Amino acid sequence: MNWRVCARLASSVCATGFSLLLVQAVAIFRLPFCKALIEHFFCDVQPVLDLACATAIINDILTLIIRLLVITGPATFLFISYILIISTILKIASAEGRKKTFAICASYLTVVIVLYGCASTPYPKPKSENTKDDLSDLHCHHTFTKPCCV
Repeated sequence: MNWRVCARLASSVCATGFSLLLVQAVAIFRLPFCKALIEHFFCDVQPVLDLACATAIINDILTLIIRLLVITGPATFLFISYILIISTILKIASAEGRKKTFAICASYLTVVIVLYGCASTPYPKPKSENTKDDLSDLHCHHTFTKPCCV
């Protein structure tokens, strides 16, 4: 892969992330707010939406769509790439080579599962099941585990 392809991929990821967050920020800034205190360790979109005086149905739908895109999009690409990697590993002739390659691949897959598991678990839950303590513990775990794994 040459540097132009790498630069295009990196810039497209940055542009996509920025545009998704810009759409959500504009939608949130249109809401009237009553309270000014967020009682969370990690400031996410849902605690900010909970501070709004008006019902934020459009914002909730927009947040759901963005969460689905952000979680399932990269996960799909990772899943496909790991399928291709495993199929290539299975074509290796020596058993020792397959064993070493699977060992390396398994450690990377473990990191991906831990990071995606921590990052995506609070989002599919309904609002009524999200408690501050559960989310704080999970976000603390994700914040401190991520640097250790990468």
